[in-house]
Formats: sequence, C-alpha cells, structure tokens
Amino acid sequence: MSSLVYVLNGPNLNMLGVREPAIYGTETLADLRARTEAAATRHGLTVDFRQSNIEGEIVNWVQEARGKAHGIIINAGAYTHTSVAILDALQAVGLPVVEVHLSNIFRRDEFRQHSYVSLAATGVICGLGAKGYELAIEAMANILNTSTNKA
Repeated sequence: MSSLVYVLNGPNLNMLGVREPAIYGTETLADLRARTEAAATRHGLTVDFRQSNIEGEIVNWVQEARGKAHGIIINAGAYTHTSVAILDALQAVGLPVVEVHLSNIFRRDEFRQHSYVSLAATGVICGLGAKGYELAIEAMANILNTSTNKA
C-alpha cells in the first residue's frame, strides 16, 4: 500500500503559466500536478494535490492530513512569509513536511526571504522551478522510507 502525501499549494498558484512567467515559468498548475503525480508513482507514493487562495482552507487541509496522510509537501505561496496559522498547523500535526518554491526566495524581495513554513519543514527546495516538485516527492519518499525502516 502506498503512502499518501498531501501536496498543498497556496495563493495565486492557480495563475501559473500566466503570472510572471519569467519568475514562475510557463507551466500551469495542472502541469505541476501531472509532474508530481508521475514522480509519486515512480516512488511508490500517492498524492492528494490541492490549491487554495484561502489561508484558513490550507490550515484545515493541514489538520485533515494528520489523520489521513503520511507527509505534507507545501508551497504556501505568499502565506510562506506571513502565516503563523499555517506554521502552527504544520507543527501540530506531527508529519514530515517538505517546503517547495518555484523561485529562489532568497534572491527575491527581502520580505520573501523569511519563511514561517521553514520552521516546521524537514527540508526546503527552492529555485528549481517545476522540477522542485519532483525533487520534493523524492525527498518525501526518502524521509518516509527512513522513518519506516527505523520503526
């Protein structure tokens, strides 16, 4: 039975492909979903891929993951830099978390260089575009395999 991983995407990621392609690339959210699902299959994982522009909905999904998923991959978008609520939820659920960003947040505006999500994350992947989602799946598979082997 494959492990379930929630892949959560925050505000404006539904605009991928048209929003600032020089920064975020030309692939759409549907393209990212297809890449992520293909990578999950290669690594024996199942993904539940979601996007919301609403902070509270993301918090609800993180909490829901506690009883259903084995890990969370999250691109919280702008909430990365502002949401203590998402941080608190991620810390409360006790699941491994991989944070992912399409752009390198450390080469951007100063306010984007701080991440609340990172305080709950096992690891962070940023600046590698859509490939980052595939790498996040690989990282999560390794995290889950390591924790399973320790049990």
